[in-house]
Amino acid sequence: MTLTQLHYMIVISETQSFNKAAEQLYVSQPSLTSAVKELERELGITLFLRSGRGVTLTNDGREFLLYARQIYGQYESVLERYGKGGTYKKKFGVSMQHYSFAVKAFVDMAKEFDMSKYEFAVRETKTVDVICDVSTMKSEIGVLYLCDFNRKSIEKLLRSAGLEFHHLIDCQAYVYLWKNHPLAGEESISFEQLKDYPCLSFEQGDNSSFYFAEEILSFNEYSQVIRANDRATMLNLMVGLNGYTLCSGIICEELNGSDYLTVPFRDDEQNPNSTMEIGYIVRKNTILSKMGELYVKKLKDCLHV
Repeated sequence: MTLTQLHYMIVISETQSFNKAAEQLYVSQPSLTSAVKELERELGITLFLRSGRGVTLTNDGREFLLYARQIYGQYESVLERYGKGGTYKKKFGVSMQHYSFAVKAFVDMAKEFDMSKYEFAVRETKTVDVICDVSTMKSEIGVLYLCDFNRKSIEKLLRSAGLEFHHLIDCQAYVYLWKNHPLAGEESISFEQLKDYPCLSFEQGDNSSFYFAEEILSFNEYSQVIRANDRATMLNLMVGLNGYTLCSGIICEELNGSDYLTVPFRDDEQNPNSTMEIGYIVRKNTILSKMGELYVKKLKDCLHV
């Protein structure tokens, strides 16, 4: 049984004529007759009664027609949504730790597509959610970082989720703060200098391991810590409380404005620096979509790699 045979039967029942149905379907009458006979043979029932005045449905034919209309109607609905000229919008999503450069890359990517034909999503979220979103295909790409401290834990999660990490750039730690912060004019800033100011950290969930922290050197003992769950709040805390965070030093002035800056973190024996390896994650053996390929390119452009 094929969808074509079901379509033929529906049209014959509507026109009550093999000749008229053949004309409407743009097929020859012998081909139409052969298709119906093959369907009747497969079903083991007679669908039509033929006479000089045309064709009529048998009782079995009337019952089968109800199912045929349902099946073919669903097929037409699928075509209407997903077929050429359909209403279906291709989806593309990115999940990321809170990186302005990753959002900038998304903006640059989206500008090159007719957004009326696509359904885009960008998710700044917790580290575990970045991994989960890509694993479940909620997002095609995730953006996060590895360092000596979190590498074993994160890589274990990636392996169990069937994901692979692609390196983009290595960065040293920087102190990210408001331009009018008392330490903003320093050439570099030590951990000791930061003790009087609150360290700002993105919340990772109630039971989340500190291996998932988005801020480098998360294992240090900070005298003051404030957790936030979005970038806008964190920027407000930098202004209102002279808060700071430790980051890659890569900021997007176009999106965040010029009121914030980064100063190199000066390490010591008790507080050694660490390299942030920023990259993107995808499912193993995945071929990126056109949107995904362009997004990775825009990421590299933003990072100048």
